[in-house]
Amino acid sequence: MSTASLADVLAVAAHRDDVEQTCGGTLLRMASRGLRTAILDLTRGEAGTRGSALEREAEAKEAAQLLGVGWREALDLTDGAVENTLENRIKIARVLRRVRPRVVILPYWQARHPDHAIVAELGYQACFLAGLKKIDHPLWAQMDVELEPHRPFKIIYASLYSDVRPSFIVDITPYIEQRHGALMAYKSQYSNQQAGSGLFVPEEEIRERSFAEAAHYGRLAGVRYGEPFVQKEVGLVDDLTLLPVQSI
Repeated sequence: MSTASLADVLAVAAHRDDVEQTCGGTLLRMASRGLRTAILDLTRGEAGTRGSALEREAEAKEAAQLLGVGWREALDLTDGAVENTLENRIKIARVLRRVRPRVVILPYWQARHPDHAIVAELGYQACFLAGLKKIDHPLWAQMDVELEPHRPFKIIYASLYSDVRPSFIVDITPYIEQRHGALMAYKSQYSNQQAGSGLFVPEEEIRERSFAEAAHYGRLAGVRYGEPFVQKEVGLVDDLTLLPVQSI
């Protein structure tokens, strides 16, 4: 049975380009620290107003390279209709057992897009399922590789587009340009075009808006640009004199 880890940090998202928007800078920062990063996209983008699943696959590969991500795959969950089913939890759990991350990043559980909100619960339950020694389900029995149980130590939620106070901010100031470049790799989504012109932000405004959002969260933590996250559990402090972010 395989027990080797493929990544330290795994970001799980509903769609290709979600990670680039919400925690791309954080993945860049983790990679700069020598940590191995990975992305699991749950759908292939077949229901998107713009682009095709094939186009978005190529764009996701380019974006992964720009983010320094060593592993990226996509599952076949239904785009626009992601469901929290046992079958889908097993699909994600198998990836978790293969990649064996210490940290999993999920989307925040309140979101405009139903897929994002569902993935928060779906991902959490898959993390629990992946740690069970026995999974009695025909789909699991069909898997061709036996994998040791694995449960990530930490689950955090990327909350950039949620009106919620973050538990903490990651300083992405040195990586803001690379983050933007990874997002703009999705030309099928963000270049100006007739399809979805009333729904999508004009290409010339994307940089301004994304930098403004990062600047807002950066200011909360006393840095120039930041990405926000929420954790459900309390934090633990060893030395009060090392707490970051000045109070006054």
